[in-house]
Amino acid sequence: MPAICLVNGIEGGALDPLDRGLHYGDGVFRTLRVENGRPRWWEEQLAKLAADAARLGIVSPEASLWQADLANLAGRLADGLIKLLLTRGCGARGYRPPDAATATRILIHDPTPPVSDFWPAEGLNVRICDLRLSAQPHLAGIKHLNRLENVLARAEWNTPEIHEGLLLDATGQVISGVMSNLFLWRDGHLLTPHLEQCGVAGVARARLLRRASAAGIAVKETNIGLDEVLEADEIMLSNSLIGLRRVARLGEHTWPKPAISPQLVALFDA
Repeated sequence: MPAICLVNGIEGGALDPLDRGLHYGDGVFRTLRVENGRPRWWEEQLAKLAADAARLGIVSPEASLWQADLANLAGRLADGLIKLLLTRGCGARGYRPPDAATATRILIHDPTPPVSDFWPAEGLNVRICDLRLSAQPHLAGIKHLNRLENVLARAEWNTPEIHEGLLLDATGQVISGVMSNLFLWRDGHLLTPHLEQCGVAGVARARLLRRASAAGIAVKETNIGLDEVLEADEIMLSNSLIGLRRVARLGEHTWPKPAISPQLVALFDA
């Protein structure tokens, strides 16, 4: 089954060449897993998309419009993924945002299984990326359309044995994976890097923090250095496609058995 693309609700619609998402990455996006014909965490994803758009001053369409787009796929929503993109829309040439613009919404349904579906269940093999993330607190936490840092970091390896790369910032703090958020289990605490200067605050990350805290697990957003990662009792990665997955190897360091991840996965997926 081929991918289906709706632009402003029109199946097969064309993107205007003057769209600011194309020219400047002026927009935001989310990626959702589709399971049993239903998009996973649909409401949470729409809420985060709208919140990220508001941070950029983009007026989001009503949730009912996204719901209508989804309804257009009724009977055709196979397992795979949905990508929601929202741009500021079109405007005159130049960086200055237009005073009045109508946002462009794009929904793509791709039935191709994510590559992560074929990753080993026993744990992931991870590397440290050479690229260092730049600090920009105005954009920190937002999943905006300009992801060139992640593109360049992912281009650092092409071996299927490596599943993900960890990204550090210019000060040497570990921020995230190239396409995932990072969690550590250490001394009975669930730790994750704070994202005040850079990085993407994913829906899966927020979900795990919320549910772990409600279950009485001590959670903390904090600075995390590479030494702390290597000394952790367990390393885990999360995003909306992979859920929560444990790391079995990082360079020469290995974690042969889980310490907390089975319990967290149960909380995460409940």
